[in-house]
Amino acid sequence: MKVVDPDEGLAPNQRIAKLIAQQTDWRGPMLARLRGLILSAAPGITEEWKWDSPVWSQTGLVCAAGIFKDHVKLNFFKGAYLPDPMGLFNAGLDAKGSRAVDFFEGVHIEEAAIKDLVHAAIASNKSGRTGGGTVQKKPF
Repeated sequence: MKVVDPDEGLAPNQRIAKLIAQQTDWRGPMLARLRGLILSAAPGITEEWKWDSPVWSQTGLVCAAGIFKDHVKLNFFKGAYLPDPMGLFNAGLDAKGSRAVDFFEGVHIEEAAIKDLVHAAIASNKSGRTGGGTVQKKPF
């Protein structure tokens, strides 16, 4: 028997809004804030719902968000090839292409740096680069 998804008919932006509203703690407002930063950084960006997660794309995949028990994750699909001068990437550092920023309760968001990552990801998509550039490694 096939399980029916009650949200299947909702538009991606509605599903994202519903996910945010369902959070009863700090994670909803955190995701809402990150969503706002992404949308303001790239007004032409498309909101999608893939892999049961909010996804943003423009000329290719840019980033996805996930809500976990103790953090909100913002995953950049080509993060390993993006400049990260502020050192925001703190998760997925061993992955071949992606990099993520895990946000925990009470953490300060470097808004300009998040927007810079969004801009860099879109520029990478527009250039047609699929990797092979310099992998950004976090210093130890």
